Amino acid sequence: MSQQTPAAPADDSAVATVAKHRDWWRDAVIYQVYPRSFADSNGDGMGDLEGVRSRLPYLRDLGVDAVWLSPFYASPQADAGYDVADYRAVDPMFGNLLDADALIRDAHELGLRVIVDLVPNHSSDQHEWFKRALAEGPGSPLRERYHFRPGKGENGELPPNDWESIFGGPAWTRVEDGEWYLHLFAPEQPDFNWEHPAVGDEFRSILRFWLDMGVDGFRIDVAHGLVKADGLPDLGSHDQLKLLGNDVMPFFDQDGVHAIYRQWRVVLDEYAGERIFVAEAWTPTVERTANYVRPDELHQAFNFQYLGTEWDAEELRTVIDRTLEAMRPVGAPATWVLSNHDVTRHATRFANPPGLGTQIRTAGDRELGLRRARAATLLMLALPGSAYVYQGEELGLPDVVDLPDEVRQDPAFFRGAGQDGFRDGCRVPIPWTREGSSYGFGAGGSWLPQPSAWAELSVEAQSGVPGSTLELYRSALGIRRAQPDLGAGEAVEWLRAPEGVLAFRRGEFVCVANTSGESVTTPSHGRVLLASDEVTEADGETKVPADTTVWWTTA
Repeated sequence: MSQQTPAAPADDSAVATVAKHRDWWRDAVIYQVYPRSFADSNGDGMGDLEGVRSRLPYLRDLGVDAVWLSPFYASPQADAGYDVADYRAVDPMFGNLLDADALIRDAHELGLRVIVDLVPNHSSDQHEWFKRALAEGPGSPLRERYHFRPGKGENGELPPNDWESIFGGPAWTRVEDGEWYLHLFAPEQPDFNWEHPAVGDEFRSILRFWLDMGVDGFRIDVAHGLVKADGLPDLGSHDQLKLLGNDVMPFFDQDGVHAIYRQWRVVLDEYAGERIFVAEAWTPTVERTANYVRPDELHQAFNFQYLGTEWDAEELRTVIDRTLEAMRPVGAPATWVLSNHDVTRHATRFANPPGLGTQIRTAGDRELGLRRARAATLLMLALPGSAYVYQGEELGLPDVVDLPDEVRQDPAFFRGAGQDGFRDGCRVPIPWTREGSSYGFGAGGSWLPQPSAWAELSVEAQSGVPGSTLELYRSALGIRRAQPDLGAGEAVEWLRAPEGVLAFRRGEFVCVANTSGESVTTPSHGRVLLASDEVTEADGETKVPADTTVWWTTA
C-alpha cells in the first residue's frame, strides 16, 4: 500500500550514539510531540515532520532523553490521525517517509531517541482491508479481520450488543448489506479482530518496518483494548462510557492482550539499542497496569491513576506508594505523567476546584493553576522512574477553553451523548515567538486559534528569564540528569511533614511539596537545588510558600 521509499535503514551505530547507559528508559524524560501542533515548516497552518525536525535542538537543550511522536501515518484524519489508512506511509499533510527518516537520523545525532505511536486496536475505514471487506460482502475472509456481526431484532435492525462508542452513541454501525461492524471509537475507526492470525502477522511486520528505519520504540494506543471478551457479551446497565475511564469493561483490559505483547517483545528484542514499548493502558487499578510491564512484555505504562490525582498531599502519597509497590514485583519503573493530548492541561486542571476529572471546560484561577502546575512538575520529576512531558507544558500553557464551536475537530464533540469532546483545548499549536500570525508556529497561521496572551508565554519570551516556567523545566531536567539519586529507583523514604505537605528523601536528595493553601515552615535539608517559587531560609528552617515544591541536596 505504501508508495514512498525511505533512504537506507538506519544502522545500529546510529542508534548506539544515543545509548548513554543501559536501561535508559528506567529514568528517561520523554517529550510528547503532537505533530500537527508543534511546528509548521510550509506555512499551511498544520504542523509537520520537517517542522519537528527543525525544532529538535530546542528539545535537546530542554534536556529530555527522547521524543514521542503522535501519529503521522496516512489517514483521513477523522480522529486526528488515530484512524490509520496505511501504517507504512506518512500522511502528505506531515511530509513523507524521507522526512521521517531524516527526523530520526537528526534526532540520533543530537542524542535524542524517537518513539512513534502505534494504533493496533482499530484502523481507518479507508484501510485497504476494510474497504475490501465492505466490497466483498458477508462471508468475506477480510470481514473476519474486523468484528462484523448480524444484528438483533426481527430483521437484524438492532446492534449485535449494547456496547457504546467511547465517543458517544452505539459502538456498532450497520452497512448496506445488513451486517454491523464494531468501533469502540468513531465509526471511521473499525476495531480489528485480534483473534484472527493475519492481524497479528501484519502488526509484527509493521513493527519491523519502523524498527528497520531506526525508531527507538513505540507508544501503543489503546493498549488495553485489543482483545474483547468471548462472545462480545452485553454490558448491561451502565453510565455513558468515558474516554479516559477506569471501569471494568468486556472490551478493555482483557487478559488475552498480554499474549500479544509477549509476541511483540520477541520482535523488539531482535534489535540492538534497547528499543522500548510504552502502553496507553487505562485500567481499573495500578496493580492491573503493572501486568503490562512484566519482564517479557512492555517496558513502561503511563500512570493514569497519578495523572487523575488531585493536588492533595494525602491522595498523592497514596497513589505514589501504590504505584511503587505495584511496579516492584515486576521489576518495572513507574512512569509518571501529568498531561497529554487527551486531557485538560494540568495548569488548567489545578486551576479549578477538585473533583472535576481530567476534562475541564472552565479556565479557573490561572495564577493558582500555574503555581500548582510548576510545583506538581518538580514533584513528578523527583519521583523514582520515568516521566513524560507534553509539548507546551514547559511553557506553562493552559488549556484553551473558549474555542469557537466552528473550529473544533474532536470527533467526540460532534457525537455528543454525554461525552466531553473538548480535547482540542490542549491541542492548540504552541507559541515560539512573541510576534507573527501564529507566534512562530508557521508562516500561515494555525489550524486552531491561539490566545493573544500566548505571546508572553512563548519560547522567545521565556528563554533566559530567571523564574520563567521554561527555565524552571530546563533547570529541573539538568539537575535530574546530574544528581545520582534522581531518576531510576523503586522507593522513597518518607519524612515527617506538616499536614498538606509531602516530604521524602532519596539518598542525598530531599523533595518537599507543599500542596496546602498557605505557607509552611520546614527544616532546611541542606543546599537548595531548585524551587518552583521563592523560598526563605533562616536559622536552619525554610519557609515554603503555598503550592510550592523545593529540591535540596544534603551533600
